[in-house]
Amino acid sequence: SGKCGDNVTYTLDIKGVLTISGSGDMYDWSESKNPIFNDRYAIRKVIIENGVTSIGEKIFYGCSFLTSVEIPDSVISIGKGAFLDCDNLKSVTIPDSVTSIGEEAFEYCSSLKNVKMSSSVTSIGQCAFCYCEGLTSIEIPDGVISIDYGTFGGCRSLRSVEIPNSVTSIGESAFYYCEGLTSIEIPTSVTSIGASAFSNCSGLISIKVPSSVTSIGVSAFINCKSLRSVELPDSVTSIDSYAFQDCDKLVSVEIPNSVKSLGYCVFSGCTKLESVKLSNNLTDI
Repeated sequence: SGKCGDNVTYTLDIKGVLTISGSGDMYDWSESKNPIFNDRYAIRKVIIENGVTSIGEKIFYGCSFLTSVEIPDSVISIGKGAFLDCDNLKSVTIPDSVTSIGEEAFEYCSSLKNVKMSSSVTSIGQCAFCYCEGLTSIEIPDGVISIDYGTFGGCRSLRSVEIPNSVTSIGESAFYYCEGLTSIEIPTSVTSIGASAFSNCSGLISIKVPSSVTSIGVSAFINCKSLRSVELPDSVTSIDSYAFQDCDKLVSVEIPNSVKSLGYCVFSGCTKLESVKLSNNLTDI
């Protein structure tokens, strides 16, 4: 037992149940200095009692045998790396009170299959669910504005993603190596698709870019080996280098008249490409 916040304490029992109790915020920790680090392999279950308002940075880092956690309605934020490398954690329910999920919060939780997030969440940090290889579906809450760098990168089993109309940008590497994705619906609120956003999504068959998008980033769809169909709207003004490189099942492409330049190696390695319709306003390849 010990202290993990000004008014927050913890107790670990002989069965591996860690109970966090008290009121207010937990402290933020570095990887090896948090108070439960030396007992991390003994922890099987975490119960956070009502009254605790935040889950501190790196507090449960490396709890490799943790299988379940109970988060109360009093918690407002989940800190950076809070559950990093908890590779036996199977499911998480994030209550309505939580508004932000920090960077790397659940990174490398490779057994995580079920995440329930309420619509109160407005911020999901970089790499928050990176390399959660067991995750098969995710519903991003309405209210989230951007999908940041690597948020779901390396989620190889991810098959279903629901993106709400509140999202305006899909960030760099947001879904890279999501090999289980066969299709994704991008809402009309999205205006930009970042660099490597869907790179190496080898199961992705088709993509329809909505009319709100103005730019497609560097390597956005590089190495999408199953991609056969791409619909680009008239709103797109730039397609950056390597955007569709090595999409070797892509047969035809129509570049809308809004596009004025094509970046370096945009369709390099597209060995099945038979038909390309270029923009009338294209001035630079």
